[in-house]
Amino acid sequence: MDTLNNLVQFFIKLLLTVYAAMKKVFMAGLGYLSKSDPDLEINKPSDKTALSGKQKNIIYISLIIVLIMLWFNGVREVQRDEIPYSQFLKYVKEAKVDKAIVTERFITGVLKSDDPKELPRHFMTIPLPQTDLAKMLEENKVEFVVRSSESWLSNIFFNWVIPILIFMFIGSWFMRRTAAGAQSFLNLGNKVRIHQDTQSKITFADVAGADSAKQELKESIDFLKSPEKIQKLGGRMPKGVLLVGQPGTGKTLLARAVSGEAQVPFFNISGSEFIELFVGVGAARVRELFEQARNKAPCIIFVDELDAIGRTRGGPVMMGGHDEREQTLNQLLTEMDGFDTSVGVVVMAATNRPEVLDKALLRSGRFDRQIVVDKPDLQDRIEILKLHTKKLTMAGNIDISVIAKRTPGLVGADLANIANEAAIIATRVGHTKVEMEDFEAAIDRILAGPEKKNRVLNPEEKRRVAYHEAGHAMVAEHVPTGQPVHKISIIPRGVSALGFTLQLPVEEKFLSTEDELKDQIAILLGGRIAEEIALGSISTGAQNDLEKASDIARNMVCSLGMSKKLGPLTYGKRQQLQFLESEVSEYRNYSDVTARVIDTEIMALVEDGENRARKIITEHRPVLEKLAQLLQEKEVINREEIVALFE
Repeated sequence: MDTLNNLVQFFIKLLLTVYAAMKKVFMAGLGYLSKSDPDLEINKPSDKTALSGKQKNIIYISLIIVLIMLWFNGVREVQRDEIPYSQFLKYVKEAKVDKAIVTERFITGVLKSDDPKELPRHFMTIPLPQTDLAKMLEENKVEFVVRSSESWLSNIFFNWVIPILIFMFIGSWFMRRTAAGAQSFLNLGNKVRIHQDTQSKITFADVAGADSAKQELKESIDFLKSPEKIQKLGGRMPKGVLLVGQPGTGKTLLARAVSGEAQVPFFNISGSEFIELFVGVGAARVRELFEQARNKAPCIIFVDELDAIGRTRGGPVMMGGHDEREQTLNQLLTEMDGFDTSVGVVVMAATNRPEVLDKALLRSGRFDRQIVVDKPDLQDRIEILKLHTKKLTMAGNIDISVIAKRTPGLVGADLANIANEAAIIATRVGHTKVEMEDFEAAIDRILAGPEKKNRVLNPEEKRRVAYHEAGHAMVAEHVPTGQPVHKISIIPRGVSALGFTLQLPVEEKFLSTEDELKDQIAILLGGRIAEEIALGSISTGAQNDLEKASDIARNMVCSLGMSKKLGPLTYGKRQQLQFLESEVSEYRNYSDVTARVIDTEIMALVEDGENRARKIITEHRPVLEKLAQLLQEKEVINREEIVALFE
């Protein structure tokens, strides 16, 4: 009886396990609906420690089914003796076997007893493949039954229950994969990232420089915190703020600082995330973005790389058209037009190409304020370097102002890279603290490229490069407006630079005079003249110098009106290719006669610079020889050695 109870308990546990597995599979198949419908029964919390009435009924019904199956299957516990198969054959031949049940795996039966009072003896044996067993049983008049080795209960379980469970599992997995694949392919979900107030905040204290931009952005913060101040005077808070500047100037950092100062939710999304394969997805994301923003007001919406969706509409249509981008832009224009300024939502965007943006996007009422985040000046670079060197272990000889003077034109991202590169170089050479020479090496790497240690110059090339760089330095030190030479190097760097002469500006300047431009032409031609005077020939090393000198002379004549023959006029229609970039396109709008005069004036400026450089180098030939000799010996010389040599 105990064995029967154990068997019943086993089947009960098996049925409960099957039920739980089927429930899990079914719930997994509907799992993708749970997020969208919180009222579904599967999403409601339940007490896992207590059984509900429905679960109890399922258990009772399962017990009844198991008992009925066991009764139909004829399950009963009988004590059987296992005997060898040879003994079984012997009993058959001796006619001692009364009944036998033959299956593929076992032979069970009852032996005849000589004493009627004795209980029948049940036996069990494992057969061998034998085809004449049935004939032997018939000859000895043994009543036998042939059965399958598996019961009908096991047949149902293995042939029906398990395949159904497998198909249900595969079907639910396929449904979930199909739903996830469709969602990933269509990508209909919005990618808006909300930075909650609990996260670490960036404030204006973490942004060095850009004082004018920060001042204008502080007003937007005041409008977010207290919009009633401007409303009392009858004004309205700006709907949008557009940050314009070159890459790396800190536009995104300023937007995060505004969020940190205002302590409001910050919706951050890139312009490229609106665009997908199917038309209408981007517009749907714009609607969802502004709907979320209204629910979270006051808040900030920040769209990075606005030019990805805000390009000018119209123009030539390429393969596939611009329907998706234009619909996204139209929806953005509509949302910003119908935006209520009283709800406390400010739209901020950043781009480094404002010239390609649609005019409807830049008009008043949408992006009311356009803030230019320009390259940092000398004082800003000092503040930025102080900020990025706070965590560095620096030696006492570090002069931040010298580093800032050496990096004119670099943006905040470049300065952060220089500070990090200095720490890497200090670690590489084994310094316990970051030295000034580590910063010098980092600046040289950023400006001129990494050293090419595997590029070894032969003695003749090294001598020529030394005279070339010495010629630049000689002219730079003797022209009236030349900037002091900070360092001379003849170590190959970057792609094609075999050496460089670095001048350190005395002060930050934003314009150049005619004399300064003429002196710059003479400095550029000084290297070529030094090769010609000292070595009697010129080389290809002056190619870049000639290009720069020609560009300066052409700009003086054609754009700056610095030609007495041509007068204060500009020649050639020039169009800037990108905002805040020096690349321009030009087409001719003057006659052939004027073109000959332009060529004559450009040639005169270049020849004048060449004559001045030749005069300086000829007069100071002994110093040139000493400087070139010192460069060949040391390869790199600094300002102190140059001054001592000139004195």
